[in-house]
Amino acid sequence: MSKSLGDRMTFPDEKKLDWAEEAEEMDNQTKTQTQHSAPAADAAAPEEATPSDQIDGASVPQFGSALLEPEFDVNVKLNDLQKDPNDPLYSVKEFRDLNLPESIQKGILSLGFTKPSKVQERALPMLLQNPPQNLIGQSQSGTGKTAAFVLNILARLDLTLQQPQALVLAPSRELARQILGVVQVMGGFMEGLSTYQAVPDPSTRGQQVTGQVVVGTPGTVMDLARRKQLNTRGMKVLVLDEADNMLDQQGLGDQCKRVKQLLPKDVQTVLFSATFPEEVLAFTALFAPNANQITLERNNLTVKGIKQMFLDVSKDQDKYEQLIKFYGLMTIASSIIFVRKRDTADELSRRMTAEGHHVVTLTGGLEGTERDAVIDQFREGTAKVLITTNVLARGIDVQTVTMVINYDIPDKPAPGRGYVPDAETFLHRVGRTGRFGKVGVALTLVHDRRSWEMFNEICNELGIKPTQLDTEDWDEVERVVKSIIKSGRNKKVGGDSMGDE
Repeated sequence: MSKSLGDRMTFPDEKKLDWAEEAEEMDNQTKTQTQHSAPAADAAAPEEATPSDQIDGASVPQFGSALLEPEFDVNVKLNDLQKDPNDPLYSVKEFRDLNLPESIQKGILSLGFTKPSKVQERALPMLLQNPPQNLIGQSQSGTGKTAAFVLNILARLDLTLQQPQALVLAPSRELARQILGVVQVMGGFMEGLSTYQAVPDPSTRGQQVTGQVVVGTPGTVMDLARRKQLNTRGMKVLVLDEADNMLDQQGLGDQCKRVKQLLPKDVQTVLFSATFPEEVLAFTALFAPNANQITLERNNLTVKGIKQMFLDVSKDQDKYEQLIKFYGLMTIASSIIFVRKRDTADELSRRMTAEGHHVVTLTGGLEGTERDAVIDQFREGTAKVLITTNVLARGIDVQTVTMVINYDIPDKPAPGRGYVPDAETFLHRVGRTGRFGKVGVALTLVHDRRSWEMFNEICNELGIKPTQLDTEDWDEVERVVKSIIKSGRNKKVGGDSMGDE
């Protein structure tokens, strides 16, 4: 890439970051924190990723979720314009103020959390009020969305009735499995609680759904209802997670609408996502009428702890050679490589495996059980580098992910314009790292005029000013990236606020 083309990139005005100095300063601050509040075991070298770090979203405490919660203001819009959204009734500082059943309080405390996150402070009182009211919630990953709607579901269940009472729809089986794990952990002290995972599974064909909480994908839920295996008449709560993604896609959107038509008219409808583009937000108002709303300003959505970097390579074929140089840094903890097409994922996996690198691949082309096995390997840390398409760009939480690589810049079709940069997907991709206020690295590869223009447009839309890495001085690149990753991992010193999944 010529210097003149790179010089034309117009990133937002902002203080130029010295990555090495900033990382070292953060690392020094972290060491001070660790000396005062962390067990000695937490001071492990960054190269030693502990397996327990990797198992999250399912069955063990997620103690990283409280750290350095991003600073932002939660904006509330009540459906009743006569009421004051700043009224203390619409905010809580302690879980005990919600008067939740003791069994749910135990579930919260068993995870080591004692106070709500900022989003939960505002969302939970509105979710739990009676009669139930709809809610549209938009906030970035790692702010407590999943925990908020799960608590609401658990609080509304009648455990004496062994029938479906709450339904959560997610765009992928991986996210559905993760949400179900959160339900099972938080509800672990609720005697009689039963759940059901509504994702394609030949072993459950023909079985009647008796779980009180059903979590799944829209297509499978529709299939269960059509086969009369799922009785929807007793449903009290409907949740759409990553709602903008589902309602924006014609296939998923149509399925979600058909599912809702099967539910009681007075079902409480809750929509959560990190982003709600204007065109989707207009539709959500129809899907969840008269809803209270929680939103963040768009310029607050980019996670501050994610260090944005880019590599300028001469042509598409050189991207692979530059990627391989980062393999050692990718395996300090865990990393995700995002590509545009399944074929690219398969080719990267083949080449990297042939050269002795241990990677796993997850795309929509795999069977359900194969996808489960891959994501479980990645969560458990037996595989530290995951190559995937946008199927995993949303919602998936693996807390030890410290690096995200955009091998291909995300784009989307636009009528009359061909393909245009997709800033929403970029935001969701990089949000897989820097979880819960920790530090992460996002690296984007650009290789020609078109990729420069796309990346430039995304950076301007999201208010990002990335730093170019000079691969001619690889020792410096390694030092900078390692410092950032080390500072992020050592920040895992405990906390008491409840994070996302």
